Amino acid sequence: MFFVIEFSALFTKRPEDTLSQHIWRWFSIKDKSPGYRYRRFALLAGLVWLVAHLLTGGWV
Repeated sequence: MFFVIEFSALFTKRPEDTLSQHIWRWFSIKDKSPGYRYRRFALLAGLVWLVAHLLTGGWV
């Protein structure tokens, strides 16, 4: 998914096309739309799980 989004951003060169910009919009990083705390918590929980998963060799 990363490569699809990033390569399409390279070819279209429109603002808000990169993966990081999509994530900022999906999880309301730059604004405080309704429910932003739940989305930010979901992002944080997912990142914590991913780091633990990678560091433990898949035990988590």
